[in-house]
Amino acid sequence: MPKSKWFVAVALVTLAAVMVACSVSVSVSTANIRSAKLSANESGSPETTVFSPDDLTVYCIVKLANAPSDTQVKAVWTAVDVEGVDANTLIDEASLTTGDGDLTFDLTNKGPWPVGKYKVDLYLNGKLDRTLEYQVR
Repeated sequence: MPKSKWFVAVALVTLAAVMVACSVSVSVSTANIRSAKLSANESGSPETTVFSPDDLTVYCIVKLANAPSDTQVKAVWTAVDVEGVDANTLIDEASLTTGDGDLTFDLTNKGPWPVGKYKVDLYLNGKLDRTLEYQVR
C-alpha cells in the first residue's frame, strides 16, 4: 500500500474511533411557552398588567405546548421598583414539572400590595423564556 493511502486509512480509522469515543447525546426539546399572561382572576380574564393594591393575588397563566411530561417551568417574582422595598428584591419563586397544558402560578399578599413596578420571569427547563412586567397603582 502506498504511503499516502496508508496515511489516509489511518486518519479515517482514527477519526472514526474519536467520533465513537466522543459521541455526544443531544437532548432536543420542542417544549415552548406558547403564551403567558397576568390577571387578577384565576380564570385569566381579563388579562392585565396593572393591578390595584387591593388585588391580593396576582395570577400568571402559562400555556405550555409540545412539552414532554418532564418539562420544568419556573416563575420568579421580583419587586423591581417598589415603595419601601430594595430594588430588584426577590419576592417568591415556584416550579412545576409537567407536560402540555395551562399552568397557573400565583402570588398572594396578606395586605395591600405596595405601589410600584414588579415582574415575573418565566424559565423553561432552566432557561429564561420571557419576562412579564406589571405595576401596582
